[in-house]
Amino acid sequence: MGGGGRTAGSTVAGRTTAPAVLRVVVVGGGGVGKSALTIQFIQQYFVQDYDPTIEDSYTKQCFVDEDLCKLEVLDTAGQEEFCTMREQYLRSGSGFLIVFAVTDRSSFEEVRKLHTMICRVKDRDDFPVLLVGNKADLENERHVSCFSVYCFASLCFHRFTL
Repeated sequence: MGGGGRTAGSTVAGRTTAPAVLRVVVVGGGGVGKSALTIQFIQQYFVQDYDPTIEDSYTKQCFVDEDLCKLEVLDTAGQEEFCTMREQYLRSGSGFLIVFAVTDRSSFEEVRKLHTMICRVKDRDDFPVLLVGNKADLENERHVSCFSVYCFASLCFHRFTL
């Protein structure tokens, strides 16, 4: 968006409206670091202990294209026993983070299934999705190569430049 500066929402008839709400849904297998990633972004705090999540929701105000937005981040369960709840989460999303751990090959293999599910639930194949390879600092434990991720992303995700 163009314009001179940051605004709080949009202006209609001289009045400032509430900020736009963007809902980001974080999905991925169990133990890939979805909660750690989310909490690091929202609270600038790194969680070291693993505590399986059923569902947590966080809110943060931030600027998107120079406009103040209310960002709602839904941190979902990765365990198989909660996968029936996924479609419900996906319907509500404005955008998605699909997270896998580079230390866990099966979590990477689950990415295609999650991407397909998002496209089916949203009824389009070009929905805003970011693929996140987490735990990249654990290089000695890596089981997913950068090349594998690049090849997969090239086939399944639309590229964009800023």
